Amino acid sequence: MTNLAWRKFQAACFLFLVISCGRTFAASAAAHPEMLVSTEWLAGHLNDPKLVILQVGHDDSDYRKEHITGARFLGSHDYTTGNDGGLITELPPVQKLQQLFQDAGVSDDTRVIIYTADWYPVAGRAYFTLDYLGHSNAALLDGSLAKWKAESRPVTAQVPRPPKGSFTPHVNESVRALLAAAKAASGGDSQTILVDSRPQKRYTDGHLPGADHIFWEETVQSSKQPVFLQPDDLRKLFESRGITSGKKVITYCEIGLQASHMYFVSKYLGYDVAMFDGSFYQWNDLEHLPVVKGSAPR
Repeated sequence: MTNLAWRKFQAACFLFLVISCGRTFAASAAAHPEMLVSTEWLAGHLNDPKLVILQVGHDDSDYRKEHITGARFLGSHDYTTGNDGGLITELPPVQKLQQLFQDAGVSDDTRVIIYTADWYPVAGRAYFTLDYLGHSNAALLDGSLAKWKAESRPVTAQVPRPPKGSFTPHVNESVRALLAAAKAASGGDSQTILVDSRPQKRYTDGHLPGADHIFWEETVQSSKQPVFLQPDDLRKLFESRGITSGKKVITYCEIGLQASHMYFVSKYLGYDVAMFDGSFYQWNDLEHLPVVKGSAPR
């Protein structure tokens, strides 16, 4: 081989390695990395005037004791409906949600970071709600308050008094799946995948026909340490359960909280996803539709 031919061969090998590494990196990265921020990132942006930090939870007792500096509190009952004879957990009217987030200081140009000291899916539900309202600049804090405190980062009991925000909703109905869409997916729609986000026992006791299963806790280190798995590990988890890319994903759970977390993960990875707000409660308890028992989808 001549020197010129050898140099061409080396160049071709180098180009192949660059392309291969690029593909590997792209495959292992999240499709929407902006949806998740680290504690380190947040610590460096606490004084950003365009940043709103929201602690969400069942009540404000933990928040009153300690929270991340500048964080405002939102009760989960404020961004979901109660049981008024219909669904247990459902999106409230848009006008109410607009007022709620504006009162917390959220504006159209605000970067919103959400965390919780409560059950982790309530954070995913808050993210889903903002996504439904068309606010495209929200993220979850990876590891939530548990990781923040484990790193000895500062907390406070001082409650901020934020100025009211100016938020214009642009409702995106496509992120919320209604009963008809769940029925179509359950009936064998080959372009849609149902994902049950509940614990294995609840899935085995009865699930929507055709539904695959990923318990939401499988996507984080643990329920007490809600640090997300790496994107490539999340993809492997999805693929191991038959949840492949290129199809619509509809997540559901008991009443729409665990499913909101799985909505977040699915979108983070780049899936076209919606959350069945009525979930198993509407399907089974209200509509009395058929369910499948056991560990197989059908």
